[in-house]
Amino acid sequence: MSKVKVKQPRKKIRWARYIPIYFLALPGMIYLIINNYLPMFGIVIAFKDLDFRKGLLKSDWCGFENFKYLFRSKDALIITRNTVLYNVVFIIFGVILGITVAILLNEVRGRLKVKFFQSVILIPYLMSWVVVSYLVYAVFSAEVGFVNNSILKPMGSEPISWYMEPKYWPAILIFVHFWKSLGFTMVIYYSNLIGISPEYYEAAKIDGATKWQQIKSITLPLLKPTIITLTILNLGRIFSSDFGLFYQIPRNSGVLYPTTRTLDVYVYNALMKNNDFAMSSAASVYQAVVGFIFILVANGIIRKMSEENALF
Repeated sequence: MSKVKVKQPRKKIRWARYIPIYFLALPGMIYLIINNYLPMFGIVIAFKDLDFRKGLLKSDWCGFENFKYLFRSKDALIITRNTVLYNVVFIIFGVILGITVAILLNEVRGRLKVKFFQSVILIPYLMSWVVVSYLVYAVFSAEVGFVNNSILKPMGSEPISWYMEPKYWPAILIFVHFWKSLGFTMVIYYSNLIGISPEYYEAAKIDGATKWQQIKSITLPLLKPTIITLTILNLGRIFSSDFGLFYQIPRNSGVLYPTTRTLDVYVYNALMKNNDFAMSSAASVYQAVVGFIFILVANGIIRKMSEENALF
């Protein structure tokens, strides 16, 4: 006997009940479209010989000439090297320091103590780069700086003109970066740590596991998805840099350019001094494309190693 298929009535979706939710989401969607999607039309500037007399749409197309100008610059290798190497250091040590501080904070007992240390670590992240630049200047100023007047002079050493010596600035910028941004990274890892069931650690203690063995066998494996996600996202910005860190902190000193100028600072100076909008747009497109490729490659590698931890 043939089976007769009974057609099930389609369940109607009552859109009216979701209208209030759409209204709540509307301001955010409008902001996202205006701030993130409409400016994408400006990509065409990178491929045009921009002439303000003709306007954006009527300016002549120039193909990849703006990109050639960017890469033919004598500073192209230096700014690319600085941008990539700083980001590699930030990614590697950001993971290590973020997890370490989160674990140490998780060992603190007492609600008030935890809140105190959280606030102390997070406050620098909430500061403006302008404020941080003045703090750094107060420490390293040649005339009135804390290091020269309170450390080097009492020791009988000659004062250092910090803003005239490029060799010191990689260490200074790395230190300032982690001092300011570590709080945000720590909060992400700490929020994952407090979500781990204490039963895992209790069972490990009963089995005689040391603190390091607990971290290696319980904490790190459970933090693995968060570590991978943050690393992939940071790889997407490996050709970008924190403008405030590399522009405000060295005070845009030309003497320090060999160790402080990154792609973002170079583009900003070209835009402000030379009004070269086309080249600036080309650099931004270059950053976006390279970042997108890095995300795809990193995610592909993660997918082959551990599919459940891949982003997509």
